[in-house]
Amino acid sequence: MKEAGYYDESTNGVVVMVEPYSQKELIQQVVYRILDANLDRAREGLRIIEEWCRFGLNNAQLSGECKHLRQEIAVWHTTELRAARNTPGDRGTELTHPQEEQRSSVKSLLQANFCRVQEALRVLEEYGKLHHPNMGPAFKQMRYRVYTLESNLMGYQRQQMLWRSRLYLVTSPTETLLTTVEAALKGGLTLVQYRDKTADDSLRLEQATKLCQLCHSYGALFVVNDRVDLALAVDADGVHLGQQDMPIATARQLLGPQRLIGRSTTNPDEMQQAIAEGADYIGVGPVYETPTKLGKAAAGLEYVSYAAANSSIPWFAIGGIDANNINDAIDAGAERVAVVRSLMQAEQPTLVTQYLLSQLNRIKPET
Repeated sequence: MKEAGYYDESTNGVVVMVEPYSQKELIQQVVYRILDANLDRAREGLRIIEEWCRFGLNNAQLSGECKHLRQEIAVWHTTELRAARNTPGDRGTELTHPQEEQRSSVKSLLQANFCRVQEALRVLEEYGKLHHPNMGPAFKQMRYRVYTLESNLMGYQRQQMLWRSRLYLVTSPTETLLTTVEAALKGGLTLVQYRDKTADDSLRLEQATKLCQLCHSYGALFVVNDRVDLALAVDADGVHLGQQDMPIATARQLLGPQRLIGRSTTNPDEMQQAIAEGADYIGVGPVYETPTKLGKAAAGLEYVSYAAANSSIPWFAIGGIDANNINDAIDAGAERVAVVRSLMQAEQPTLVTQYLLSQLNRIKPET
């Protein structure tokens, strides 16, 4: 960019005197560079998101929305703005941050690029007001559409993972909590619930944070038992509610539409009510008597068979299921099971996980 004041510019050996920009023109060029940089940033971020929607999720609707947004942004990326680009003189190209050097999971990659796009659109909305009267309102609406896209994409991805999950680990307090869960994740586990009824909140927050990061690094879903506030604090994928916990509608209002909500059920009436209230999945049990549900009679395999014939949402048979009786639950109609002691107390959680999944994966996939 030419600086204010007279100076020489040499081209092919010919020295030419160049008129300076006026102060107004200088500001205009700066605005053009800001718009050009953020138009590039928004389009690049959307393309990264679009590729996952297309190849990772095979979702034409979400990838189509990304493409339409990119095309709308491209209309504003005029030759005039591109001409103001000065990459060699841009000090910002040398700036970086350690978090940008690596991504721990697809989720973190998507979240980083959604932030990138949203920030760029906000810049375009504000500086665009200096460039064209319609640019600010146009990018304001695009920013809201990206918020909706993020919600829809993350919600869709969680739902897809939920439907694919066959084995669900509900944790219990133990000194080896993290190592046990990681061993199960190495065996192919894709859904974990953090459950601790006795720890103080500071410990729960610490453990839930570490477990959430661990699960996401393996591409697994992470859910918190009972506590909506804790689920939000650690950016969990959802919450699991018992019959005595808050209503599903209240939890949905707090969590938003993109996170998962599960509900424990012990009989057909509770199952139908949970489905009607908008639960994303249900627990069906206890199938057998279990010390994790002291004083609660077993629902038995009959309830498992009822759920197999009547549930329209994913459900997990739970309660006393282990390697010795999992096939009885499967024979009764279970396609997904949740376990506690059979993994949390296992000497080799990885091998037990692999065995349980091998039994569940013999079931014909849902269509």
